[in-house]
Amino acid sequence: MNRDADVKKCPDFGLNFADISSMKLELISFDLCPYVQRSVITMKQKKAEFALTFIDLEDPPQWFPKLSPLGKVPVLKVDGTVLFESAVINEYLDETIPPQFHPADPLRKAFERSWIEFGSELLRDEFQLFHASEKKEIEKAKDELFQDMLQLKGALEKRTAPGPYFRGKDFSLVDAAIAPFFVRLFLSREIRDDRRWNEIPEVKAWGEFLTQLPSVKESVIPGFERKFISFCKEAGSPLFD
Repeated sequence: MNRDADVKKCPDFGLNFADISSMKLELISFDLCPYVQRSVITMKQKKAEFALTFIDLEDPPQWFPKLSPLGKVPVLKVDGTVLFESAVINEYLDETIPPQFHPADPLRKAFERSWIEFGSELLRDEFQLFHASEKKEIEKAKDELFQDMLQLKGALEKRTAPGPYFRGKDFSLVDAAIAPFFVRLFLSREIRDDRRWNEIPEVKAWGEFLTQLPSVKESVIPGFERKFISFCKEAGSPLFD
């Protein structure tokens, strides 16, 4: 089949793979945001051209509230159209820029969408962990996080083929969604050396593989590690001593 002739239409905007290259894509976020990192990873995997604009959420520019109804980031500007929520942004990118990462099978696609949402929950739990300062609170958050990762182990056992990605041999939007979680988690030596990883070696191996992908390494700002650790320490976290 001739892929150039088989142009897929995007139902929301009437775009297609042939004309998407002429669109101007701009991501707006703050520099430590894990959610914008999901979309940066996706676009880098697709080798798409885009601009990335960082704002200060504590003192956002006057134009930002007009773009983001929820007052949150990331936001994607596609010429004159604004999209928000990282999962929505990534699905739009996947529908309009080849190669497509979502599977064609409706059930498998729904399965992966479910785990993308689970990845959002992981990021929220991780935020709570890295902003906890009391030992009891930290241990509770660590217990919950490792319990969540046991769920990931079960999902990885449903891989459709052998391989290092969530699905097996092919990159998916689940990989893009959960990679930011591992990038931050592995910055803590205490977490990285926790014995509970012995119960979920598949999860750790998956996370280590994702963090070494060029698209993931290049999805954060220069000096990200130092700035993120400093951010957590300022919040009172003892997990980076």
